[in-house]
Amino acid sequence: MAKPGGPVCNLACDYCYYLDKERLFPPGAPRRMPDELLESFIAQRFALAPAGPVLFEWHGGEPTALGLDYFRRIALLERRHVRPDQQVQNGLQTNGLLLDDAWAGFFADEGFSVGLSLDGPRELHDLHRVDRGGRPTHREVVRAFELLQRHRVHCDVLCVLHSANAAAPLPVYRYFKELGVRWLQFLPLVERHPSGQGVSERTASPEAVGDFFCAVFDDWARNDVGRIAIQLFDEAMRPAAGLPHSLCLFRESCGDVLVLEHEGSLFACDHYVDPEHLVGSLREQPLAELARSPALAAFGRAKRETLPSRCRDCDVLAHCNGGCPKDRLGDEPSYLCPAYRRFFRHSRPTMERLAALWRSGLPLATIHGELRDADRRATHAAGRNDPCPCGSGRKFKRCCLPAR
Repeated sequence: MAKPGGPVCNLACDYCYYLDKERLFPPGAPRRMPDELLESFIAQRFALAPAGPVLFEWHGGEPTALGLDYFRRIALLERRHVRPDQQVQNGLQTNGLLLDDAWAGFFADEGFSVGLSLDGPRELHDLHRVDRGGRPTHREVVRAFELLQRHRVHCDVLCVLHSANAAAPLPVYRYFKELGVRWLQFLPLVERHPSGQGVSERTASPEAVGDFFCAVFDDWARNDVGRIAIQLFDEAMRPAAGLPHSLCLFRESCGDVLVLEHEGSLFACDHYVDPEHLVGSLREQPLAELARSPALAAFGRAKRETLPSRCRDCDVLAHCNGGCPKDRLGDEPSYLCPAYRRFFRHSRPTMERLAALWRSGLPLATIHGELRDADRRATHAAGRNDPCPCGSGRKFKRCCLPAR
């Protein structure tokens, strides 16, 4: 992951974990990766990569603040250094405010995938995602999404789950469906309280996050398998399908998602950009040498080696591997442990069936009819005071019975 513009951003999201990284760099120094460093990074990245796709991830801050010509230069350098046996892939994460037809046309022509941050309907998005003047941004982000759709640019929407939108799982999910989102990520916010004790008020409870995941999963499994891709659900199916996790969050170890800052500093992880986790500088050492750093290897092993004992005996360990170490408060398991444990247990039977369909070559959407038939049978058999068959934990009379 490269941050060619550093932490510079045109927004002032109140939950952002990256804006304060500005203090790590000399005041007044340019926040722009110079051309010679940029070319050195691109050339070394191709030299180290095997044949096949070579992925570049461009993040910030807000990378589009560098201007379109800067990314045209990136595309030119990639064409200069890519080997005949390699293919270039680019991903760019943006808040969308600076996008226009020229940007979207460039993304389409160069095959860029775009990650766009959107936290749901207007009142939930604008609660935390505002510009430097405190103004709402929802309308501009939706405009950017529609622009990318018109240009047929692959767009993955990233939704940060905070205490407000996590309380409205189906309205949030159905909003994204109506908007036309086809690739979706939910990123639970875990923000330390300023006092150093516990988490902030913006952070949803683990119970709320678990309920959110389960409610969205049930809707998705009955209506949208094969039509909408949700990153968490893809990861949840992998153990049942015998596949390794693709997301670092759920892998056994860390350390293979390095972060290159605009002035050449290389850090162990996007969430650990601090002096303690500085691997070195691309200005002083080649990328191959930095990637073999003993400190980086130790950072990667630490996730597994410091896993709390409660995690080691958990029945969903293969699904989450303890989650991201950044979410551990002290020596305890991840703050999100109850959320992931509830979700992985809730989704496991359906995921095992989806894995069986996948192995047999049958359409995954077959699951829609199977689950709806099972729902009808369970609903007709349930008594008023029984637990609701939908799995909400509420009594049937206070949940799905009125709708029936």
